[in-house]
Amino acid sequence: MAAPLEVVVSSDSGSQLWNCTVFDPHSGSSLLSYRGGNSSARTLTVLRGEFLLSAQLGKNFINVWEIQRKDQLQQKIVCPGVVTCLTASPNGFFLAAGVAEAVYLWEVCTGKLLSVLSRHYQDVTCLKFTDDSSHFVSGGKDNLALIWSLCSVIQLDLSHAPDPRHILSRHSLPITDLHCGLMGVQARVATASLDQTVKVWELSSGELLLSVLFDVEIMSVTSDPCEYFLFCGGSDGNIFQVSLCSQSLSRDKSFQSDSDGNQVFKGHRNMVTCLSVSMDGTLLLSGSHDETVRLWDVQSKQSIRCLAHKGPVTNAVIMAAPANMFLPDSRPTVPLPRFSRHLHATEGDSAESGDVCVRLGLYTQEEEETYLQKAERLNSLMNAVTDKSVFGDGENTKVRVAELEEEVQTLKKINKDLVRLDVVGPQVHPSHSCEHTVGINVRNQAIFSLRAAG
Repeated sequence: MAAPLEVVVSSDSGSQLWNCTVFDPHSGSSLLSYRGGNSSARTLTVLRGEFLLSAQLGKNFINVWEIQRKDQLQQKIVCPGVVTCLTASPNGFFLAAGVAEAVYLWEVCTGKLLSVLSRHYQDVTCLKFTDDSSHFVSGGKDNLALIWSLCSVIQLDLSHAPDPRHILSRHSLPITDLHCGLMGVQARVATASLDQTVKVWELSSGELLLSVLFDVEIMSVTSDPCEYFLFCGGSDGNIFQVSLCSQSLSRDKSFQSDSDGNQVFKGHRNMVTCLSVSMDGTLLLSGSHDETVRLWDVQSKQSIRCLAHKGPVTNAVIMAAPANMFLPDSRPTVPLPRFSRHLHATEGDSAESGDVCVRLGLYTQEEEETYLQKAERLNSLMNAVTDKSVFGDGENTKVRVAELEEEVQTLKKINKDLVRLDVVGPQVHPSHSCEHTVGINVRNQAIFSLRAAG
């Protein structure tokens, strides 16, 4: 059987048989399983398509598996505290984790801790990167969602705490989940909260675009890739589909099921903790505390498959299958380094490691050249090339000057000889008068050429 293009990866808090498992979304068969411990909610992430990571429930470490090896003992990344949320940047360069009220950011290639962001007042509950890895968003129990620019976070000046690009502060109760759409810095961000609302924001400006009020607390949120619909998981087990293309869409609205795209998926018996949509937008995946993961057909709102678990589901996601997931002989191209737990490495630590830190994206810290400066620099380069092509470079010029000086000396000698002949006068036979006339003309032409040259 050919490897599927998309797979379902899920975990639960029971973990009697495995920590995480991989399912085929079309057949429902189990493809891979990863053993050891259990995973806390919103911590399951894939790094570089080669490693599967999840934070241990209630512990201060992260479990790591090589994604193509199903029968293996997991590695561990020890963290400064209990990890409440975890995410990796899509380009695989950075790893971010929420520990209490702080966000820790590591550089994957070196394992160095780049920054500790302590702008939340209570525990961080969720973290998400934009699809271009330029920004990430953090939500917390302090009712705030913060938008961070990555280039401002990985700065060299550790004495200055970076500020978030935007602070989203319209929620009145803790944020439970968030979703970042596509289009990088032009993306839209959806936040779900215990205040029974889901809000949609513009990432670039931080402006509130839409606020939808529900009758129950919202525990999870996502959207399809084209952002036609918003899917919101309620604490009562229902999943609410909100149309984002309605003609009568106002900024503040209450959810009502109608024929305009607002519908309800019914099937779970407990709160919906996680949601995910397939790449083509036809399948919706949901995980619940009723110990099941369900696949839904978006168009018909029918549950087409139910995957039983041994405990409350903590993570469930539909993702593109990594290229080497089903190749047992493959290995990660670069092993993971040892991750630092301290922001300021001591001299002994740096001497012991003996490596050179190349900070990815550091060029963004330097002042960018303006378009006018670029134009002036290009103009000067063009003038230099033109001067060289017209006048030659320095070495060729010296050779040419030497040749001209030698020619001038030759002409001076000819002129001296001609002047001497003109004064003394040759004895010319009458029959040679024509030849004498020709010689005088040659002499005159030589004198004229000599005077013109110098």
